[in-house]
Amino acid sequence: MNTQGSPMEAGTQSTQSTQSIDGIDGIEAIERVVATVERTQRDKDAEGFLTLFRPDALWTTGHGKVLLGLDAIAEFTRAVLPQAVWDGDVTYEVIHTQFLRPDVAAVKVRQVYHSAEGETEGAPLYVMTKQEDGRWLLHACQNTEVRSG
Repeated sequence: MNTQGSPMEAGTQSTQSTQSIDGIDGIEAIERVVATVERTQRDKDAEGFLTLFRPDALWTTGHGKVLLGLDAIAEFTRAVLPQAVWDGDVTYEVIHTQFLRPDVAAVKVRQVYHSAEGETEGAPLYVMTKQEDGRWLLHACQNTEVRSG
């Protein structure tokens, strides 16, 4: 297990944790943020989703639209998320977390939309930063559609 924040061997998954925050280690806190992303996407809860971002966040959508800052992310999310149409369910799974520093983590996520027509997948990368109050927030995110073939 890598607990010192040193570089990991390529292809290994990180199970390291950072200092405990109110009894919750860094990995668990990050997984809770990703679980909240999942819940807010399922519920089409734009306001809940927006609470997960730093004010100076950067978000690149699955179709390449670059959104700089919470105001731009909020405008896009409020316009798109409530009207999003999908027949089925969406799941988000943290598949790799690498702490770049004790307060900065790169988090690879597997995002799957399950529907009667089959599954489609996304491969988001979230760079998350730990705030002074101990919360982890989304700071720089790239959502990439996975295409088969």
